[in-house]
Amino acid sequence: MANESDKQKKDADKKTSAIEPDPETLHTTDPQENMEGPVSSIMQNIKEVVEKDDEETKEEADRKKDKNM
Repeated sequence: MANESDKQKKDADKKTSAIEPDPETLHTTDPQENMEGPVSSIMQNIKEVVEKDDEETKEEADRKKDKNM
């Protein structure tokens, strides 16, 4: 029985010893937005440029659609 209680304590320690998420990133859709550092900064800049390039107005989409018909 002593072995079982030791095992239960170790299991409980493993469950509680995990690294918890930062409160700033908890419950956000993109936790990487709040990360800091050189790599994160570069990735965020790339993400912003790509998102800006991906924007397409309704008029542009309609022109492309009409052109292809």
